[in-house]
Amino acid sequence: MNFSFTLQQEHFRAEIRNFLKKELDQGSFTTGLNSFVEAYSQEFSQKMGAKGWIGITWPKAYGGQARSYVDRTILMEELLRVQAPIAHHFFGDRQVGPALIHFGSEKQKRTFLPKIIKAEVAFCLCLSEPDAGSDLAAVSTAAVDKGDYYLVNGQKVWTSGAHMAQYGWVLARTHQDPAVPRHKALSEFILDMKSPGVTIRPIINMAGVHSFNEIFLDNVRIPKENLVGQINNGFYQIMAQVDYERAGIERLMQNYPVYEYILKYIKTAKRAQKCIMSQDPLVRNKIAEIAIEFNIGRLLCYKVAWCLEQGKIPNYEAAICKTFCTQFEQKLSDVATTLLGLAGQLRSTCDRAPFDGLACESYLWSPSFTIQGGSTEILKNIIALRGLKLKTK
Repeated sequence: MNFSFTLQQEHFRAEIRNFLKKELDQGSFTTGLNSFVEAYSQEFSQKMGAKGWIGITWPKAYGGQARSYVDRTILMEELLRVQAPIAHHFFGDRQVGPALIHFGSEKQKRTFLPKIIKAEVAFCLCLSEPDAGSDLAAVSTAAVDKGDYYLVNGQKVWTSGAHMAQYGWVLARTHQDPAVPRHKALSEFILDMKSPGVTIRPIINMAGVHSFNEIFLDNVRIPKENLVGQINNGFYQIMAQVDYERAGIERLMQNYPVYEYILKYIKTAKRAQKCIMSQDPLVRNKIAEIAIEFNIGRLLCYKVAWCLEQGKIPNYEAAICKTFCTQFEQKLSDVATTLLGLAGQLRSTCDRAPFDGLACESYLWSPSFTIQGGSTEILKNIIALRGLKLKTK
């Protein structure tokens, strides 16, 4: 792996930074946290689409730029540094588009890929269920073949952005015989979120944010042409797709502004009205740990991008990346609120809250970091079995 960037990549990074500085100066958005799931702006996404920055790795035949995965990681890193509002196109760009390119019909590609690239539509991922999270083989939502459509019944949960999306990417059980192995009975579908029988209810997390939802599907009709890939092959298809979800640099940088803020804070703040915090050996040690871990996580993210460039499916590499990065994010939230003391518990509604209360918000979000997109426990099993080749017994 080459740890340096090409001159063209450095120019690309500078171009992105200039674009984002201009948008910030114009007041197009403000810096917050978790922008890839919270901050929706179709206008901003359309500006990115006009620059060719959505579907950047996709084939030119479908409107993409055919650029490298390292280029996409550079783009995402810069967007997340300032927490640009990318939620409108994020899931379509990261996961749905690549899945359609690999498994979709030609009609599906021609229909949806240009709309994603132009930010005309938003997708949500309807995967997890009350009894099926990291173990997607346990999905029970049923899709029954009714001739020219599938009749779908079931419930999805923790669906980010369902209340904003026009389409959902649904994993459902298409083989109802319990004797058939679970992983050979699932299929993927594209769901029009305005279809009759679709009910969306908000889930407000303990940070007070509405990004998650639960979805109820009651006798929903999905046309046959919206089946993606082969019938009963959905589990294998989704396993190829979750690596995109687990390996992105967003798993390292969804609370990045807190990292920047705390580095600046300790250089001027005093500890118990005595020495500057950065002069305290204990604080210096803790901040050094955070800085080292951030840079290790960054390299892990770029390694996964490099693996994709080599044509390798980064299965266990993606698991290592997400495991390390999301644990770092939790640690960052803990360190930040600890160093801020009681003030670290203040929310944005308090005018005395340091850094607009983002440290507190990050801490309240932090339990979900190691759960969403695959729990740490599941990922460690993947690392053990597929990376280290350890036996199950």
